[in-house]
Amino acid sequence: MNTTINTSATTSLNKTFYDRQLLESARTRFVHAKFGQKRPIPKHSGKRVEFRRWNLFEPSIVGNKLEEGVTPKGQSLAQSKYEAQVEQYGAYVEVSDLLDMTAYDQVIADSAELLGEQLGTVVEWITRDAMSSGNNVQYAGGALRRSELNQKSILTVDELRKAVRTLKKAKARPYCDDGRKPHFVCICSPEATYDLQSDPLWQDVSKYSNAEQIYSGEIGRLFGVVFVESTETKLFTQSVYNEVNSATTNSAVFTLKNAPTEQEAAYLSKGGNPIRIGEKAYQLAATNPFDPENNTVTLSQAVSLAAGAQVYSDDAGALDADTHKACAVHSTVVFGKDAYGVIDVEGAGALQTIIKPHGSSGAADPLNQRATIGAKVAAYTAVVLNDLWLVRIEHTVSE
Repeated sequence: MNTTINTSATTSLNKTFYDRQLLESARTRFVHAKFGQKRPIPKHSGKRVEFRRWNLFEPSIVGNKLEEGVTPKGQSLAQSKYEAQVEQYGAYVEVSDLLDMTAYDQVIADSAELLGEQLGTVVEWITRDAMSSGNNVQYAGGALRRSELNQKSILTVDELRKAVRTLKKAKARPYCDDGRKPHFVCICSPEATYDLQSDPLWQDVSKYSNAEQIYSGEIGRLFGVVFVESTETKLFTQSVYNEVNSATTNSAVFTLKNAPTEQEAAYLSKGGNPIRIGEKAYQLAATNPFDPENNTVTLSQAVSLAAGAQVYSDDAGALDADTHKACAVHSTVVFGKDAYGVIDVEGAGALQTIIKPHGSSGAADPLNQRATIGAKVAAYTAVVLNDLWLVRIEHTVSE
């Protein structure tokens, strides 16, 4: 049981203070979430949110040519629709009355800050994953797929120029708010910026004009792209890296040697996923491929396996020939305005503090021993609105 909250003096004034502290802590995590097209959710309007954008008219020298004295046919407006379903997220901690009476620290304020950081990160991950799910992918170094990316496939200035070219050709709209020069936005990891900042063309944020507005987390710009750094960028890692526990003969079922991680369990639970064992490729059974109680895996066919054989997935970067360990692949996104949308109720995903003081549970807490402080995101989701206006550069980083 969590016992880390002091719930004394929960006046409305303090509640306002805790709300503010929660929101401020959450917003410090928002990088991906703050650039999306925002759509607030009105009450009693269902869980699904619809984003719409007008389709561009097709220009044509022949089709747009006028004939003297003849009125051309009118054009029809058309929209593309994108739907997403909002979800709720939340967490809380519980405190005993003894901690309430003896704690040295500002437990409520500290807890509000911790909860804000936790849920702010959750909102950031939801947005990041949505942005990294698009089909407009650019693999560094001329690679054709993720599995070809190796330690030399780092992010370079040339890769950024290619991404900018792609956005311009797709007529992506630049950001130009607050009087800034039109620009695209790039969200990248600290490892990625380390590889870029050695380029002599890089302009650090400290060299900007003092009159120019900058984004929180902005670190520099290059080729009309503003760079914002985030520690929460998407990282594609090898989902499964385990071993066969004991030898099998002509069996579709085998046991894992090591207790699977959450990521391994998720991958192995999806029927039909490809899996490699030793040097051979197999497929997981279509139904019930993984038993978490016994750590057993079921393949789509009977095979004979040696004890200690490596069990691994090929869903990250290039595999080491000896260990079969894959390179981690970083996702750097470069995008224009309205490339993706987010639900943002009251500016922070409807993030709110919920405090239940001692004795508020009635008969469930007959001795007034327990109190809680919690936080909840009432409704949030994110979705890519225009795949052509968001380029995901997949690359590795230097060590």
